[in-house]
Amino acid sequence: MDLFSSIISPELLILAMFIGILSGFVKGVVGFAMPTIFISGLSTFLSPELALAGLILPTVATNGIQALRQGARAAWTSLTHYKLFLGVGAVMLVLSAQLVTMIPSNILYFAIGLPVAGFTAVQLLGWNPTLARRNGGIEAAVGAFAGFVAGLSGIWGPPTVLYLTAVNTPKQEQMRVQGVVFGLGAVMLLAAHLQSGVLRAETLPFSAVLIPPALIGIWLGFKVQDRIDQATFRKVTSWVLLLAGLNLIRRGVMG
Repeated sequence: MDLFSSIISPELLILAMFIGILSGFVKGVVGFAMPTIFISGLSTFLSPELALAGLILPTVATNGIQALRQGARAAWTSLTHYKLFLGVGAVMLVLSAQLVTMIPSNILYFAIGLPVAGFTAVQLLGWNPTLARRNGGIEAAVGAFAGFVAGLSGIWGPPTVLYLTAVNTPKQEQMRVQGVVFGLGAVMLLAAHLQSGVLRAETLPFSAVLIPPALIGIWLGFKVQDRIDQATFRKVTSWVLLLAGLNLIRRGVMG
């Protein structure tokens, strides 16, 4: 515990570990929302910068496991299939990470939370707009938006999941694609914030110690995810998206 005494107390470190387990569990069930839960939970008692640093290494580790769950060949297929989304998103992530101290966080939270909550709410009420096929322009636009907000907040799950849901991605493939997309995004986020200074000698050990709790959580979540069918998966995904969007709106209101 002495290693972290300069940035976090032992009691708060234990609380951070419980948040790691919870965020890993939700990710194991629906394939996303770990950064949202991490940043929401940690930022209630830590600075936004330290909360962002804390989520980065657990996010890299769990997304790697999720992406490779069906093997490297399947992960590579997903990577090549969504290369446009990934490429545009990666460029925007690196660029926006340099603005992390310049854009008011409440504006960012509103920009993400309002469309996510609104779109998901109407889906749960029975309106389910879908795309007959993937569209390069829409995919690039969603990738750009997702990468932009990821560089600033560590969160790019909601817009990505909305897109994958709209193109009717099967459950297992969606989980794998999300793992690949979020995994590469997490690696880019790691590199970007090593450069921005968010990850440094004081904060890297804190992020590393949160990896084991997150792995325990995702293992438990996978057990649940394997037992639910496609319809249930989509419904649970929508509810998690709605809660994530409402929480981001709450954070925007509170500033």
